[in-house]
Amino acid sequence: MAIIFDEKNKTFNLDTGISSYILKIYDGGYLLNLYYGKKIPESCISGFDTRPRNASFAPYDKEIGNGDFSPDSAPIEYGADGAGDFRISAIKIKNSNGDSVTDIRYKSHKIYKGKPTIKDMPATFATEDEATTLEITTIDEVTSMEVVLVYTVFENTGVLTKSVKIKNNSSKVAFIERAFSICNDFPTMKYDLISLYGRHAFERDIERRPLAHGVQGVESNCGISSHRQNPFVALVAPNADEDHGDAYGFNLVYSGSFSALVECDYNNSSRLIMGINPNGFTWKLSPNETFYTPEAVCVYSPDGIGEMSRIFHRFYNKHLIRGRYKTEKRPVLVNSWEAAYFDINSEKLLDFARAAKEIGIEMLVMDDGWFGRRNDDTTSLGDWYVNKQKFPDGLTPFIDQVHEIGLKFGIWFEPEMISPDSDLFREHPDMCVHVDGREPKLGRNQYVLDVSRADVRDIVWAQMDAVLSANKIDYLKWDFNRYISDASSVQLPPDQKKEFLHRFILGTYDLMDRLTTKYPDILFENCSGGGGRFDPAMLYYSPQIWTSDNTDAIARLSIQFGTSLCYPASVMGAHVSDHPRTSYGTKADVALWGSFGYELDIRKLNEEQKTEFKGHIAQFHKYYDLIHYGDLYRVISPFERGDKVAWEFVSQDKSQVLLTVVCIEGKVPENFILKMKGLDENAYYKDEESGEIYSGAQLMYVGMNISYQVNGTYGSKKWYFTKVDK
Repeated sequence: MAIIFDEKNKTFNLDTGISSYILKIYDGGYLLNLYYGKKIPESCISGFDTRPRNASFAPYDKEIGNGDFSPDSAPIEYGADGAGDFRISAIKIKNSNGDSVTDIRYKSHKIYKGKPTIKDMPATFATEDEATTLEITTIDEVTSMEVVLVYTVFENTGVLTKSVKIKNNSSKVAFIERAFSICNDFPTMKYDLISLYGRHAFERDIERRPLAHGVQGVESNCGISSHRQNPFVALVAPNADEDHGDAYGFNLVYSGSFSALVECDYNNSSRLIMGINPNGFTWKLSPNETFYTPEAVCVYSPDGIGEMSRIFHRFYNKHLIRGRYKTEKRPVLVNSWEAAYFDINSEKLLDFARAAKEIGIEMLVMDDGWFGRRNDDTTSLGDWYVNKQKFPDGLTPFIDQVHEIGLKFGIWFEPEMISPDSDLFREHPDMCVHVDGREPKLGRNQYVLDVSRADVRDIVWAQMDAVLSANKIDYLKWDFNRYISDASSVQLPPDQKKEFLHRFILGTYDLMDRLTTKYPDILFENCSGGGGRFDPAMLYYSPQIWTSDNTDAIARLSIQFGTSLCYPASVMGAHVSDHPRTSYGTKADVALWGSFGYELDIRKLNEEQKTEFKGHIAQFHKYYDLIHYGDLYRVISPFERGDKVAWEFVSQDKSQVLLTVVCIEGKVPENFILKMKGLDENAYYKDEESGEIYSGAQLMYVGMNISYQVNGTYGSKKWYFTKVDK
C-alpha cells in the first residue's frame, strides 16, 4: 500500500514510488517527521526523533521521551506557536482568552483510498485506484481546536499533496492568525533555495541561493500570487543540477497572497512552511466551523532538478488540468490586442478573420475594447455589454460571420475590475474594494471589484452569462490587470476585515467555477498582465495561462525556462508577434513551446510570409502531442550560458524527439558540440531532415557537432528525430 501505519512503532510510511515520507507519533502525542527523501523499505528509522537541545534556554519536558525532549529542537511535523517551539510556526490561533498559544497533539487517524476535495477551493484530483489519503487528527486539549493534517499519496508518481482542516470544537469564538498548508522538517540546512522572481513582462527568473541561518524565503502581499514571486520553491542539494542530485519542489495551489519561508536553526536543521500569507490575514472561527487551507503539492526527485520538473509536468497534465481541452488539441489563434489594441470594430476583425483563415489559423480572439464605451483603459470595466458604436448590430451577427468564415471565436473579460468611469460604478460606488474614509488607489486607471461579496459576483455573472449564453463563444480570456490595495470590504464587520483577501480569492474561484460548469466547452485562458497569476489554482479552471505580456522571443526564453521549473508546456500561452528583434522563424520556434498563436496584424503579411506562417502552423500540428505531453529536457539554460539556448521534448515512449537551439549571440563559428538528453541509449534515431541515423548513446554521450548550423545572432534551428530499426 502507498500508506502504511506501523502499529508497533507508531509510524506512518507514505510511499510515492520514488520517495518515502515517514511520520511518528511520539510520546505525549507529539507528531514528528523522521524522514523525507528517496524511497526506503523501512517504516521506522531510529535516532531521528529527537535532536540536541543546544540552546540552553529552550524549554524541555522531562516526562517526554528520554527526559530531554524540547519542542524547539524536535522535528515537529506541524509547528505550532507559543508552546515551546520558537521556530517559524505553521499555525497560530488566538483563543477566547486573548492568548495565541497553540499546542496540538495526535488524537486519531484514518487511511482511505482516493482523494478528498477541498471546500470552495481548487485542488488536484485522483480516482480511488490512483491515490491513497491519510488524515491525522490532532487536538489542542486546552482550547478544543481540532487540526486535521491531510496527506494524499499519488502512487508511482513522486508526488505527495498536503492540506489542513481547522475546526473549532469549543463553545467560543477563536481567530486563526496563521494556517500554513505544509510544514516540512529537514535534518540539515545543506540545501540551495530556488525561487522564481520577476516583474511585469519579465516573470519567473530563476534565483538560487544557499540556505543560511535564520529565516529566508519568498512571498506575495499583492492579493494575488503576482509577477514578483511565484508560489513555487525548491530545496536542492548544493551539487544538484538538471540531471543529478536531490531536489524537493513545493507548489501552492492558491491564487492569493502567499508565503514560503525556510528557517535554519541552531541545530543546522531547516523547516519549510508554505501557505496563505499571514500578513493581513486573520480568520474568525465560530463554534463548529471549519477552515480549510489550500493544497500544496510536494515533489521529490533523486535525479536532479530536471526530473523534479518532469514529475510536476506529468502530474499537472493528469491530475490538475480538467475538461475538454485536457486532451483535445487547442486551436491556433490570433489575438487582436497587439494588432489593434482598443481600435476594433466588426469590419476590421472580419478582415482579420479572413486573412487568418487563408493561412490556417483556427480562431480569432477579440481582446479588450468591445464593451461599454471602451476606447482606452480609463473606462467601462464592469459594463459587460456590447459597444454599439463598434458593433452596431450587436455581437451575435458578427460572431456568426466569424464562424461562417470557418474560425472559432474568442472574447476578453476582466471580471474582477471596475472603472471609475462606468455605469456600474456610478450606480454602485460601494462595490469597489476600498476602506471607508479613504480614497482608493487607482491601478491602470481602474479599481478592484469586491468579488468577496455574493451580490457583486451575481451582477458580474449575470452580465457575462448574458453574453456567453447568447453567442457561440469558443474561448474566453480572463484578465486581471492590477494588484489589490485598500484591502477591505464594506460588508465585513470589524473583527473579520482581515478575512477579505482570502474571501476575495474564494469569490474568484466561485465565478470561475460557475463559468467552467455552465460552459464546459469553452477554452478558458487565464491572464493577469501576462503571468501575474500563473499558479496551479488557475490551472484547475483554465488549461492554459498567458505566460507573459512580453512577446519578444529572446526575452521569452528566460521566461519559459523559469516557468518550466514547475509548469508544463501545455499550460503556457505563447505567441508569435511583430517584435522586431528576431525573425518569424525564431519567434515560431520559441512559441511552439506552449499553446501556439499569433499576436499581430495578420492582414499585413506578404505572400512569402503567408507561406512561412503556414509552415509554422503545420509544425504546431505535427509536434503538438510531443510538446504538450512529452518530457521536457532543458539542455542549455539561458541562465547559465550567454550565447546559446537549447531544449528538447521527448515522447514518453522515447520514440520521438524535438530539439530546438536558439543562438543569442552570433560569433565566429566555434566548435560547438551538443549532447542530447532523455533518449533510449540502446535505440537508433533518424534525423528526419538529413536522413542520418544515430544511436541514442551517440547522441547523448558523444553529441552532435552543430558548429555551423546555428550561428547568426537570434537564429534558431530544430531537429526532429524518430526511433527506427538499425
